[in-house]
Amino acid sequence: MKSEHLRPSVGDVVSLQRGNTYKSAMLGLPGPVLLGLGTIQRDGGFRGDSLRTYGGESAEKLLVHPGELYVSLKDVTQSGDLLGAVARVPRTVTLGRLTQDTVKLVVENADYPLSLLYWALRSPQYRAYCRERGTGTTNLALSREDFLSFVLPGPTPGRVALVTLLEHLEERITLLHETSATLEAVAQALFKSWFVDFDPVRAKQEGRVPEGMSDAAAALFPEAFEESKLGLVPSGWGVKPVNEMVEGIYDGPHATPPEASDGPIFLGIKNLTGTCLDFSDVRHIDEKNWAQWTRRVIPQVGDIVFSYEATLGFFALIPPDMRCCLGRRLALVRPLATGGCAHFWFHQFVATPFQRLLDKHTVHGATVNRIALKEFPTFEVLVPSEELRVLFDGAVAPLWAKIHANQKQVEALSGLRDALLPCLISGQLSLGEVEAETLAA
Repeated sequence: MKSEHLRPSVGDVVSLQRGNTYKSAMLGLPGPVLLGLGTIQRDGGFRGDSLRTYGGESAEKLLVHPGELYVSLKDVTQSGDLLGAVARVPRTVTLGRLTQDTVKLVVENADYPLSLLYWALRSPQYRAYCRERGTGTTNLALSREDFLSFVLPGPTPGRVALVTLLEHLEERITLLHETSATLEAVAQALFKSWFVDFDPVRAKQEGRVPEGMSDAAAALFPEAFEESKLGLVPSGWGVKPVNEMVEGIYDGPHATPPEASDGPIFLGIKNLTGTCLDFSDVRHIDEKNWAQWTRRVIPQVGDIVFSYEATLGFFALIPPDMRCCLGRRLALVRPLATGGCAHFWFHQFVATPFQRLLDKHTVHGATVNRIALKEFPTFEVLVPSEELRVLFDGAVAPLWAKIHANQKQVEALSGLRDALLPCLISGQLSLGEVEAETLAA
């Protein structure tokens, strides 16, 4: 641009391409990833924990490629968290498709840095701008005119340097998430091989040596199968109700405490991604309310938290050094204090057989689906020998320790990113300070 201090509006840089509806029957078929509201983080950023492909017809103008930006000009709640929120298609998504809820930003002025546009639309000043202009009594909407009228910061050297730092932080956060996903996939694959597909047992039954394990480990697996309530299972393995294998199952409070600016975390369904906890958007409770909201149970490391209403089948391990209490519609499984094998039970809960069991017991309501929590303790689970449970737990515990450590790093880097974002609009951070922050990061 001719002047580094020139401050264009969004409409000077991009035009908008709206998405359209799609045929639900074509969901899950090979094709581009649907980029709906569920793929945008609260207040901006890409969310990739529940992506679905679409095999139906998609016009070229509806397709979004890696590096391109799209936004939501609506929010299905009154919070405004998604109103005007921007996301960038990551390199891991080779092709995306807009929905009726999202809008692609088509670059018209290539002189303005696209990365500066992206981060400006993630700044708290921009997010406040969107919330102030949201209209609607049930769902919120942001007009095209208001969105396009937002005034962007000029591309000064300091801001360009700050964007470089923000990109660096995002890359590190993304890498940590990808590493954790790989580690979790390894743990899940091991559980599936041993306790769902029974690969070592089938190998021994066929006279083969089980792959990828020591002779001592292989000796712990039987050589045949027998009928059980869960179908064919390895000989000698039991089938028992959950409550006979754990210390207890606890319900959370059926209300929500006043929100605080800091303090222990009040876990909600929004913090469960399916198999992990997400702390990008947390609610805190005041210390003075801590005793009241933990009367039933105080979550501790190794506990398994899960949702029993609305979003079903989501489980997560409580990580070390986290003070939290259960929110509404959440419950907790506490493994035995000695030999509890928390990782074994967690992986059994998220594995396909138990998820099918949950589906079978789902009560379909007019508003939300749920499982009867009082019935959960009676749900039957597969019980291999204690030696095998301990062996598996020992194998995957280091993987989960690394996942939890990665999450801590993500929280720290996200905190730094959020502290720097206001400076992108205000310009209060000097170029020298940006360079110092870059070295520290």
